[in-house]
This record gives sequence, C-alpha cells and structure tokens, in this order.
Amino acid sequence: MSLFDTLQQDMKQALKNKDQLKLSTIRLILSSVSYARIAKGSELTDDEVMAVISREAKGRRETIESAISGSREDIAEREKAELDILQTYLPEQLDEAEIETIVRQIISEVGAVDLKDRGKVMGPLMQKVKGRADGRLVSQVVEKVLRG
Repeated sequence: MSLFDTLQQDMKQALKNKDQLKLSTIRLILSSVSYARIAKGSELTDDEVMAVISREAKGRRETIESAISGSREDIAEREKAELDILQTYLPEQLDEAEIETIVRQIISEVGAVDLKDRGKVMGPLMQKVKGRADGRLVSQVVEKVLRG
C-alpha cells in the first residue's frame, strides 16, 4: 500500500473515531499532496509524498518556535500535536550523534578539511539523510565537526 493510500485509510479511520485533530491534520497533508501532484502533472511516488509531509513538519516546527517566542502556548501545543501526527508518517529521525557519525564518514570520503569545504559535505550528506534529519541540525553538526 502506498503512503498516499495509507493517508486516505487513516483519514477514514479518524473520521470514524471522531478524532478531529488527526482528521484535520491528514486532510491538510492530503491537500498539500494534491497540490504537489497537480504541479508535477502526474502521480507522486512515496518519496515525493514523504517530501511533502517533511515540508509540512518543518512548517510546524517553525510555527512552534514562533508561538513559543510570542508567548502563545495554545498555538504551540496544537502545532506540537499536529507535528506528532505528521511524524508517524515519516521515517525515524536521526539524533545529533547519528548525524555526526555520518558527517565524519562523508568528510573522510570527500576529503574535507575546513569550513570552506562545507558545500562538498552538504550535498552527499543531505542525500544520505533525506527525510530523516532536519536540515538546520545537519548544517550545525557539519559546521561543528569542520571547525574541530
């Protein structure tokens, strides 16, 4: 079963269970997936659907940060709940230690020695951790490792 089909099945289940938060979150995901499908002009692969969900999750993280800094805990809590739902459809996220291990491996492969070589590292690294790590965290780890 494709990820899109799973989303549709989960939406039906949330409707039956009267789980309004999950229902509205999945509807938003499906809407974003539909827009992406129209933009592409054909059906999306599971990886493309996952990329859409990742973008939605990133937006939730940014909104949470803004809401917390603006003392809007009510908005932050709802966004956190939606983020939890989104993360059930994403692969398990890598922690900082796992990212650092991968960074060190790629640095040795490409021969990076200082911060100027950051671009050489980021390209292959993002391909390797695609969908499993936040780009901002990855960038911070690369910078930390390259600075020594």
